[in-house]
Amino acid sequence: MTNDLPKPDHAHNMRLIGYCDQGGRPDGVQIMVHRGHAYVGHMFSKGFTVIDVSDASNPKPVNYFAAPANTWNIHLQAHDDLLLVINAKDMFAAAEFADERAYYRGQLGRVIGTVEAKAQGARDWTAGMAVFDVSQPATPRQIGFMPVAGAGIHRIWYTGGRWAYASALLDGFTDYIFITIDMADPTQPREAGRYWLAGMNQAQGEATTWPATRRYGLHHAIVAGDTAYAAWRDAGLVMLDVNDRARPALITQRNWCPPFGGGTHNCLPLPDRDLLVVLDEAVLDHQEDGLKLIWLFDIRAPENPVSISTCPTPTQSNYAAKGGHFGPHNVHENRPGSFVSSELIFATYQNAGLRVFDIRDRYHPREVGALVPPPPARLVDHRPNRARVVQSTDVFVDARGVIYVTDYNAGLYIMEYLG
Repeated sequence: MTNDLPKPDHAHNMRLIGYCDQGGRPDGVQIMVHRGHAYVGHMFSKGFTVIDVSDASNPKPVNYFAAPANTWNIHLQAHDDLLLVINAKDMFAAAEFADERAYYRGQLGRVIGTVEAKAQGARDWTAGMAVFDVSQPATPRQIGFMPVAGAGIHRIWYTGGRWAYASALLDGFTDYIFITIDMADPTQPREAGRYWLAGMNQAQGEATTWPATRRYGLHHAIVAGDTAYAAWRDAGLVMLDVNDRARPALITQRNWCPPFGGGTHNCLPLPDRDLLVVLDEAVLDHQEDGLKLIWLFDIRAPENPVSISTCPTPTQSNYAAKGGHFGPHNVHENRPGSFVSSELIFATYQNAGLRVFDIRDRYHPREVGALVPPPPARLVDHRPNRARVVQSTDVFVDARGVIYVTDYNAGLYIMEYLG
């Protein structure tokens, strides 16, 4: 099988062990690996695909679930017998976002009309969160749905139990806000609480205080204990006390945009070391949005997180000139049941593939592994002027240490770290 695998453009301390075109739908965003199966949300092919990865060298697509009309299912979460799948307006199918700059700049809710809460009947997408029973991993069965009024949900954090957490673009708000979801009855999940930054609730007459070209919207939060570590795009890091799930409360906010370019995407807590890994997403081609970094914060004093170092930027090639996005996109998030480490960070770097960083010395992170897949055979991305280059998107590392990496166009790459 190995001899038939695509040949990486660059590999250091890593090797490719498997590949899958995801049943002819090679575009992927978030991936969850659970009970020997990978669940992949699609960016352009709609819906999500189920892949049997019990043999990592021979992954086999076993099922596909189409999204509702004009809706995307790009993000999902799996734990125990449940799979939670976002439903939101398919943004990249919308004419107003054909130029992706329009998606990443300004008030998203105003662009698509949810700030003004135009008539629900005029909407042609499904907004909310679907719940599937995956006790039979290859054959998810929908058992519940939580509708929301607005554009929908972007990304969820769920690791079992009663509470889930999500970013939601709701009527009256300028962008995605933080919501808590009560999963006591998985067939009838319900919103329990919400938090937003001052100025986002336009329906209540709040006035924005940030520049019109910035997106003050939540990407998602990772919750550890009673603290939510929220990546708020151009508003940076927002830490919330969620002890009362109905009334999340601000602990602190840190924002470094400007002078840096914003796009904060992940905030991964490492509680045993009082560290927080914060990743800023590169969202425009040729670093038009500036150099994006992966930061390490010291959070011994939660009310005063301090940036202490950054992970090195890949330099093996002129990635900024390569085409597509160059810079971080996502990190492996240490989910329960997966590979959990407070010393190794696995991050997708889009046209620079996957990178592994050793952060044992918190003040001097270093790259210890890399694998850059070859260009995709074809573009699934239907937007104009897209480059045919690798865009490594999401990463999941299972308990065995096997690494799964998705791409907007190129399928699922399965790798091993050799360090």
